[in-house]
Amino acid sequence: MQAGGVAAAADPARLRTLCCLLDGRARTAAELARAAGVTAVAQDAQLAALLEQRLLRVAATGRRRYYALRDAETAQRVRALAGAVRQAPFVPRTPVPLRAARTCYDHMAGTWAVALGARLLRMRWLRPPATAGADCSVTPAGVTGLRGLDIDVGALRRGHRRLAYPCLDWSERRPHIGGALGAALLCRFLQRGWVVRDTGSRALEVTRSGQQALRARFHVDPQGSRGGRDQFRRR
Repeated sequence: MQAGGVAAAADPARLRTLCCLLDGRARTAAELARAAGVTAVAQDAQLAALLEQRLLRVAATGRRRYYALRDAETAQRVRALAGAVRQAPFVPRTPVPLRAARTCYDHMAGTWAVALGARLLRMRWLRPPATAGADCSVTPAGVTGLRGLDIDVGALRRGHRRLAYPCLDWSERRPHIGGALGAALLCRFLQRGWVVRDTGSRALEVTRSGQQALRARFHVDPQGSRGGRDQFRRR
C-alpha cells in the first residue's frame, strides 16, 4: 500500500468499506454502502478512489460488479491501519460472536485464533519473528505436529505467499496467525467440523467438537489468553 493508498484508506468511511471485505468475500457497491453508512453516490466515489489506489479488485457478473480486496497483503495492511486508527484505551465493541471467532480474509481471527497462535509459540511449533515485520518460522516440531492435521508445511513453503506472520487482531489487539499457514489451519478446521461459517457474516462458530479438539490438542483457552503477553515478540 503506497503513501497515497494509506491516505485513501485512512478516511473513516473508506476504512469501513475495506474492513467489510476482510473476510475475503466480494460484495456489491450497494452492500458496501450500507456497511460503510454512506449514500450510493458517495460509495461510488470511494470505490473509484480505492480502485485507483490498487486496494481493490472488481469483477463483473452480468450487470453486477463485485468488489474485493486486491490480495492477502492488502488485507494485512488494512488490518494494521484499522488497528492503528483506534485510540487507547481500547474497549472492545466487537459483537461477541465476531470477537470469539471470525474470518480475516482467508484465515481465522478472534479470541480462539489469538489463543491458538500463542499456544503454537509456547509449544515451540513456531518461532517468533526475528525482527519487526518479519515472518514466524515453523520448527521441525511444528512440521511434525502440523502433519497430524494433514498440513504439509513443505508445500506451503513452496507457495508464492508468506508462510506465517503475526496478524494484528483488531478486536483483541494481539496477533493471530496470518499467511499460508493461517489459511491452511482454517481450511482444516472447517473440513473437520471444528468451526462452521455463519452465512452472511464473517462470524465463525467453534463447535463443541472443535472446542474439545483445540483444548485437547493445543490446550487452547481463549479466556485465559486475554490480557497476557504477546508471545510473538522475541524476548
